[in-house]
Amino acid sequence: MSSINTICYFGDFDPNYSRNRVLIKGFKENNIEVLFVNAKSIKELINKHKDVENKYDQLIVGYSDNQFMVPIAKLISNKPIIWDAFYSLYDSWVNDKKLVSRNSFKSKYYWLLDWLSIKLANKVLLDTNEHIKYFKTTFGGNKYIKVLVGSDESVFLPKVKEQSNSFVIHFHGKYIPLQGIEYIIEAAKALEEYKDIKFNLVGSGQEHDKIIKLASKLDVNNINFISKQSYSDLTKYISQSDICLGIFGKGQKTTRVIPNKVYEAIAMQKAVITANTPAINELFKDKENILLCNQADSKDLVEKILLLRNDSKLRGDIADNGYKLFKEKCLSKIIVNKLINEL
Repeated sequence: MSSINTICYFGDFDPNYSRNRVLIKGFKENNIEVLFVNAKSIKELINKHKDVENKYDQLIVGYSDNQFMVPIAKLISNKPIIWDAFYSLYDSWVNDKKLVSRNSFKSKYYWLLDWLSIKLANKVLLDTNEHIKYFKTTFGGNKYIKVLVGSDESVFLPKVKEQSNSFVIHFHGKYIPLQGIEYIIEAAKALEEYKDIKFNLVGSGQEHDKIIKLASKLDVNNINFISKQSYSDLTKYISQSDICLGIFGKGQKTTRVIPNKVYEAIAMQKAVITANTPAINELFKDKENILLCNQADSKDLVEKILLLRNDSKLRGDIADNGYKLFKEKCLSKIIVNKLINEL
């Protein structure tokens, strides 16, 4: 363990994105001073860094999609560099989104960006052991630290659900393959005979048009498609739900992550259904603090939704135990305290 009193949070990161919010909040709660060098242009980053370059112990490159931040940090700082990788650019674009061909120059370029950032960083932060296994196999190295995602508990917290005759199932997130939203659409269609069941799907993204077309083709009438919301408005939708959904995609990336939405739901004391994957089993126990279904299986998702709809005690127990787990292991202060002890 190194002695850390002050860190520099560096890069073109979005300070309001959940991952960055949690870590920044956690450092402050552990009495670590946080100096921000946050800008979109390289020139501005370099100039801002000059003001703090001798005032911090370690530099953290905050999560963003820009893999050039680590090389820039390495060029201008002589302190240890911690890269919050969070995920692989190569894995996301080539394997999950499939927007880049595996044999293309661009895929090799993305791989090189990931590899170079890992090579230059002193430590690399990832969210699950499964993600760490993938990075070790794909890029090599042995400098990885597992740091749970968590959520900002000052924003996502339990709220009383208003009385309603509807049984509301909530999902939010980017419309990308990892989510497996097509299986939610198919499940919604199969559940149309249950007139109390309603789905709220919040978000947008790569597969939005594809999902809307699928819902139209199947003539699904129990789904509300809602545009991306601010955190404060998102909590209103979660608070009025009976079940929250996680991820169900058939790709390998689905098996490696525990998404933001799962942490946000358990922080608000909601029962969650998500795919049964190695990553989710690192933290959760089926039918104790979460309900798991087969990956990429809309029929099994239907069965699990009906199980929670028809068994209010099980639903309540899962919600309560999920919230207990969140308070024990997923608070920002706890997550960052563990990280500090490993740096």
